[in-house]
Amino acid sequence: MADTISILVATDNHVGAHERDPIRSDDSWRSFHEIMCLAKQREVDMILLAGDLFHDNVPSRKSMYKVMQSIRQNCLGPKPCELEMLSDNSEHFDPYFDHVNYEDADINVSIPVFSIHGNHDDPSGEGHFSALDILSVCGLLNYFGRASKSDEIDVKPVLIQKGRTKLALYGLSNVRDERLWHTFRDGKVKFYQAGLQPKDWFQMICVHQNHVPHTDTSYLPENFLPHFLDLVIWGHEHDCRIEPQYNPEMDFKVIQPGSSIATSLSVGETIPKHVTILSITGREFKSEPIRLKSVRPFIYRDIVLSEDKTAVKIGKQDNHRTKLTQYLMSIVDEMIDEGNKQWRQAHPEAEDDTPDNELEEEDRVKRQKERAPLIRLRVEVSMPSGLEKFEVENPQRFSHRFHQRVANTNDLVQFYSKKRAAQSTRQIRDTDPETEILAKLTDGEEVKVGELVKEFLDAQSLTILPQNLFGESVVQYVDKGNKHAMENFVTESLANQIKELVRIQEVREAMEAQFAKGKFRIKKNTARLKPKPLDWDSSFDGPWEDQPGALIRSDEEGGDNDNDSQAAEAAEQREAPPLQRAPGAP
Repeated sequence: MADTISILVATDNHVGAHERDPIRSDDSWRSFHEIMCLAKQREVDMILLAGDLFHDNVPSRKSMYKVMQSIRQNCLGPKPCELEMLSDNSEHFDPYFDHVNYEDADINVSIPVFSIHGNHDDPSGEGHFSALDILSVCGLLNYFGRASKSDEIDVKPVLIQKGRTKLALYGLSNVRDERLWHTFRDGKVKFYQAGLQPKDWFQMICVHQNHVPHTDTSYLPENFLPHFLDLVIWGHEHDCRIEPQYNPEMDFKVIQPGSSIATSLSVGETIPKHVTILSITGREFKSEPIRLKSVRPFIYRDIVLSEDKTAVKIGKQDNHRTKLTQYLMSIVDEMIDEGNKQWRQAHPEAEDDTPDNELEEEDRVKRQKERAPLIRLRVEVSMPSGLEKFEVENPQRFSHRFHQRVANTNDLVQFYSKKRAAQSTRQIRDTDPETEILAKLTDGEEVKVGELVKEFLDAQSLTILPQNLFGESVVQYVDKGNKHAMENFVTESLANQIKELVRIQEVREAMEAQFAKGKFRIKKNTARLKPKPLDWDSSFDGPWEDQPGALIRSDEEGGDNDNDSQAAEAAEQREAPPLQRAPGAP
């Protein structure tokens, strides 16, 4: 349609996630390739990605190759792009190639890709580059929405027109949530609108921030965004909320596409994965959700054994581990059957496939590997009394019982105990942090590096290296792949400490020099003393002023002695000889 802009919207592709896993190594780029193929099949005008294209800050060569291959295969070609760029390209894109890629005379782009960065593929390291900068400089992607300052942000729209439809596309790449919250609160985020007749534009923004508040400031409230927006594309959250949700307070709609791959075995990842195709005509839009077929089914179940009648009956028996393991295995079998059913529903054409028993061993194993579902059984093992635990098998051994039947053989089950009542501050302080961390890992909980470092450092008392920067440097080294983060942190911290020591030494030397010149004198002891008892013998009992009981410690204890001491001091000053001017002194 001549006046309709069609946009395929996706987010959180996380290409490279689990690429070292023997079964799931190809899952992330396979779902990304499906999205690119959908764009080509449906002949959309553009693709919009709302952050975290890559899972790692420094993607592997394989991840980068697969992304470049898929974009080149599906987005380059002789078909002309009908979008007209109206804004100043130099304000949004690479400074060396200050134009959108489909306007480059040396590249044939049929479907341009626009993307902001997320918290996984944000700029870092020397030069402050992102993996998206590489794709941008290659002409495969249009990287926009990057803020040069995190404490003062200008958000300007990319202005696109097709026929009579005008699109103002805003991008706000990921900024640390607490910092962005305070920047909005302080009024340091400024949004610009199209200068001519802004009401004629469909105004859309894509963001990559926490949508749900974890703390008071660790998210982006919807009412922080401007009222003039028509649609918000929300990245970062992995649970798929693909249907537009209307915000009556702000008078705009929000679409949260969610991730295109399950990066963690949490409840939010169980929602079927979708992308959507937006059709924008004038100031109106339609959304067409499309379920992704290449994503593995994910079945999640949470069980409390103390509330399960069958488990409680088994637990009353002595040496009940074997029977309880068999009961839990039957539950996993049901979950696997449910996952296989979901896969067949998403792939009805598979009914005509050759049966497994007629395939060669290699082909059969390959098919099982591609179709195996993700299973997570979370089991609370506390007894009804809360003082004991059910006897359960080692979680790794239990998980390996389902080898070749599930995709996550190593972490299928998670056994955990009910959390105890809150401890006193002293007990919490005295708790060994290493014991708590090991307990979390043993229970199979997913713990982020930043959280581990913070918990460990909170129990320490660092005197030379600053604690906050220490934790941030470890996260940069582990999560962002900045190989020199720790080296730079230690070098800069020690240099600052040395500067401080040198400054203290200089002050000390200056004070000693002034003392030698007589500018500093030791003040006379002005402590107030009680009257010496009449029977006190200094030669036998020692000096009265050296006795602890001679010192007046409060005004009430001193009584009138304060006036007496002041009178004695005044008398002493009267008896002192008058100062004489030195010869030759002014």
